Amino acid sequence: MTDRPTVICLMQSSLDGGLHPSKFTASPDGGPKEWSSLYEALHDELNGDAWLVGRTTMAEMAKGTAHPPATPVTVERPHHFANRDAKPYAIAVDTRGELHFGGDNVGGDHAVVLLGNGVRDEHLAELAGDGVSYIVADAKHLDLADALVTLRRELGIERLMLEGGAQIVGSFLAAGLVDELHVIVAPALDAREDMEGFVVHRSDGLAGKVRLSFAACKPLDHGAVLLSYEVLASSSSPHMAED
Repeated sequence: MTDRPTVICLMQSSLDGGLHPSKFTASPDGGPKEWSSLYEALHDELNGDAWLVGRTTMAEMAKGTAHPPATPVTVERPHHFANRDAKPYAIAVDTRGELHFGGDNVGGDHAVVLLGNGVRDEHLAELAGDGVSYIVADAKHLDLADALVTLRRELGIERLMLEGGAQIVGSFLAAGLVDELHVIVAPALDAREDMEGFVVHRSDGLAGKVRLSFAACKPLDHGAVLLSYEVLASSSSPHMAED
């Protein structure tokens, strides 16, 4: 039995590799909303204890503004858990401490933030004051494998949904920390000049680090298909998060 959660990556892509359904051309049924409904249905079906995204993706959902405490406070390091029985959890990788929540949840799911050790105490106090849980890394950058072990040990997370964005998915794949990869391919196009695919690894790509073994292909509504793969990781070395 592994000491980390099973990591299940669920992503959605246009035919040309776009990541954001709001930018896709319409479905054959005439509207763009079908793409998000397909994703949400698969998210529920895969039944994770938690879902994890990078800073950029979480910033689209966490709409708070900075509100540090007015007076100095003592904060907990390396972690603070405001709720240990709140499945599912909404987890964000935010190594520099740039996210603000204004509450303890995202869409009703308890918020947990994974941070680098350079984050100021004032930011930790803000998170704790909002009822947000957090884990502070031993170093400036977050060791993903260590973070997963802590999430399983402290919060009982057994199945973690990795749901973007592209850089954080690339980091997990490069570290050999993804067990399953599920991609909804929509019959749509993105075609923006600045578009990037659903996986990005900035340093040297993923060649030699990841192999995929086909598991299944399932037709979905609105002309989409679900491609499922077992991830056979070639790399087992620690890898730092890109958020």
